[in-house]
Amino acid sequence: MRYTRQNKIVELISKDEIDTQERLAEALKSSGFEVTQATVSRDIKELQLIKTLTPSGKYKYALPDAAGRQQVERFSKIFRDTVQSVASSGNMIVVKTMTGCANAACEAIDSLDFPHILGSIAGDNTVFLVADDAKHVASVVERFEGLLRA
Repeated sequence: MRYTRQNKIVELISKDEIDTQERLAEALKSSGFEVTQATVSRDIKELQLIKTLTPSGKYKYALPDAAGRQQVERFSKIFRDTVQSVASSGNMIVVKTMTGCANAACEAIDSLDFPHILGSIAGDNTVFLVADDAKHVASVVERFEGLLRA
């Protein structure tokens, strides 16, 4: 649940100018998450969110510019912590996750910017991926398995 909530936070701050913990908590509640101010505060700390100046002169929460490596490590950890298995057929890849974690794993896959993946769909415990060509599936699956072993 924590990973799903934190992925929602990243989505919310990416599309809206959220400037306070209270507004972030309200946005999360509107999205179906029951949160307290303490939970939001912990999530902000774990995500290492910063406040940046917007073109309108206001401040808003954002991911740090230097997120590069830290974000890769975070999404790799989310992937490792949630994924149970990876299988493929043709140009399709199916990733099985713990119950309720498919969205978090899918966001990790999307955020890690895997080459040759055209799109992804997440259910409750399954992520469905389509590769651009069946010949690239083995290398994508191998990379997934490498993340799981790390």
